[in-house]
This record gives sequence, C-alpha cells and structure tokens, in this order.
Amino acid sequence: MSLNRRFFLSLAAGTTAALAAPAIIGMAKPRVIVIGGGAGGATAARYIAKDSKGAIDVTLVEPSRTYYTCFFSNLYLGGVRTMESLAHSYGKLASENGINVVHDWAVGIDRDARTVTLAGGHKLGYDRLILSPGIDFVDGAVPGWDTSKQNKMPHAYKAGSQTELLKAQIEAMPQGGTFAMVAPPNPYRCPPGPYERVSMVAHLLKEKNPTAKILVADPKPKFSKEALFREAWSKHYDGMIDWIGSEFGGGNVSVDADAMMLNIDGEAVKVDVCNVIPAMKAGRICQIAGITEGNWAPVTGHTMQSRMDENIYVLGDATSQGDMPKSGYSANSQAKVAAMAVRAALTGSRMFPAKFSNTCWSMVGTDDGVKVGASYEATDEKIAKVSGFISKPGENAALRKATFEESLGWYAGITTDMFG
Repeated sequence: MSLNRRFFLSLAAGTTAALAAPAIIGMAKPRVIVIGGGAGGATAARYIAKDSKGAIDVTLVEPSRTYYTCFFSNLYLGGVRTMESLAHSYGKLASENGINVVHDWAVGIDRDARTVTLAGGHKLGYDRLILSPGIDFVDGAVPGWDTSKQNKMPHAYKAGSQTELLKAQIEAMPQGGTFAMVAPPNPYRCPPGPYERVSMVAHLLKEKNPTAKILVADPKPKFSKEALFREAWSKHYDGMIDWIGSEFGGGNVSVDADAMMLNIDGEAVKVDVCNVIPAMKAGRICQIAGITEGNWAPVTGHTMQSRMDENIYVLGDATSQGDMPKSGYSANSQAKVAAMAVRAALTGSRMFPAKFSNTCWSMVGTDDGVKVGASYEATDEKIAKVSGFISKPGENAALRKATFEESLGWYAGITTDMFG
C-alpha cells in the first residue's frame, strides 16, 4: 500500500496533459461523481480528491452509511472475526478529503446530458463518472432460487445482514445436520471465496457441530487454489466435506427453498442450511447506463474507461477487462489507475503507464493461510497478466501462519487506503 501511495502522490508534480484539455483557471471546478463506495469507488474518490488538492469536485453516491467488506466476511462465518471488525464508515472521506458523500441510490444516467438521477429525485451533473457498483445476480441462474428466496437460502455474497443471517442459520443447525452450498459459474466475485467459505464453515462446525456434513454442488470442473483447499480439507476437516463438480452433475442443480431441498442431477437431497451463490453480473447501474456487453462492462485497461463512453470509468467486479480476477484488491488497484486518468483528463496532470496487482488470501484453518496473486499491465486488448505466484501444498506451519498474518496486515492497509 505504501508503495502505491508514494507512486500516486508523485503524480501531482506532473504537467503533461492527457486524454482531454485541463480545466481553465477561473472556471467552475470539474465535477466527478463516483457511484459505489466499496474497494473501487471509495479508493477512486479518495485519490482523486486527495491528489487533485481541491481542484476537482468529488461526489460519492453510496446508499449504505456503513460499508461491510465482502473480503474477510468468511472469517466472520468461521468465528474468527466479529461483524464489527468488517464495518467501515464514510466519515473520514468527507471530513478529511472534502468529498461530498451522498447516501442514496443512483437510479438513472443520462450520458448525453451527463447527469445522474438519484432515487430521492435529485439530479447531479458530472464531467467524469466512475461506476463501481459491484455485482448483482443473474435471474434464473439456479432454478427455484431468486432474491425473494435469499432469507431462506442466503447468498451472503454481499456482506452485511446476509452474512449475519447465514451464520445464524449455521449455528442453529441440528447436530449431525447438513450444510449445502451451490457454487457459482465463472466469472464471479472472488474466485477462491466459495472455497474459503467452505473451509470457514467447516472450521465453525468442527467446534460446534463436529458430526455435521458439508455438501458442495459446483458447476465447474475445477476451482481456484483447488490443491491447497483439498489439502486443507483433508488435514483439518477430514470426512466432513463432499464436493460434487460438473463431471458428477454439480452443474445440474435446482432448489426448493420452502422444503429446504436440493436436486443434484436428478437426486433429491434434504439439507438444513443452503448457501446459494448464483451466477453474477455487473451491478444494475451499468445496465441502466447502457455500457454492458452481456453481463459485464467492457473497459480499456489503460485508463479503466468504458469502451462505450469515454466519460465513464468502470471499476472492480463489474468490469470485463481481461486477466484480473474480480476481487477487492483488484478493484483498489484499478481505482488508482482510474484516479490518475481522471485527474489527467480534468487538470492536465501527468499519465503514467497503467500497472496493476492483486493478491487473494484465504484462511483454511487456525493460523493456516494460503494465497495467490499476480502483477498485470495494460495492453490495447486487455489487462494482461505479467507474472504470478501461489502458495504450495506441503508448506510448513510457520509459513502458513505468516501468510495468514500477512493477510491481516493487508486488510488493515486496504481499508485505510479506501476510507482514510
């Protein structure tokens, strides 16, 4: 985080114009609206406001007054962290960075007039617009399930009340009961996330309900960090977890939320808790703006600009950008590139070639962490992977503990980077 911060602070000295003519002295400040206050949006708003030193008027539109990180929410399910430790406010963004934080829903975008309409009826004008809305779910992706069923079969893939509900259901399971997960198809938010969740649910059940079983129906033939998760499941939770991949019918699944039943490739299974994680798509505001192709919003990696509107930038999970996974770290990294590009367009500050990085940590057991990550650069076609790394099976306990502790430091660093 410190390297990235120094890198971006150095941009303030740049004088080369890029992308568009800078604002003229004496005119009204250029206006940037950021929709979505997560790892992408909060970071972009903060860096634009901070590094422009008041030259740009920044408004952040976010309906929630408290942001709960989706990353690390699995650790709450596992009994490792509290919900309060995942909660963050927008107070410092407003008080220390001069950002106008508006708690409302964005419900309309007029790209010609460059306005955003809020649910409360107000319209906000912009010179540049940044969208970082995260994910929504694809209707009908899992037969028998839609968001009207989310209180009986929670997705818990947007952190907050859904996460608390899922944990309460797990803790209320009968002894020897069954927890089921319907895993999502690619691409989706946080590729290792469902399997870290399986590990953390097992971690909780091992303590509170050791004869319980976990059943995973997965439409994929393989999954992120599979060898590492399988090693951990065998080591920490032997005999508890049954994973059914696409080869064995894991992709042919329907649910009955009222009866708490799964049908897996024609076989009906009664369960006690069911976590349905459906197929995903870009947050709805991207569809409203008309900047999606299929389920996602295509962008150029050089600036994170929409390929359909040069005045709109899209970050994080909502994007179709190339090789980067959909993760909080990715969104934070992309936000800094977008912030640099927006400042260059509106104030004439210098643009540097876009560079990106990502690491995804997963807790698989007590003091047992694994990770995967990579560095990326922008090409004309996509954000392309340059180099990567991954934990190895068989690592000793000291290294795994150090990896877990590294993840704690990253969490503290990224949330400070987001909110100040």
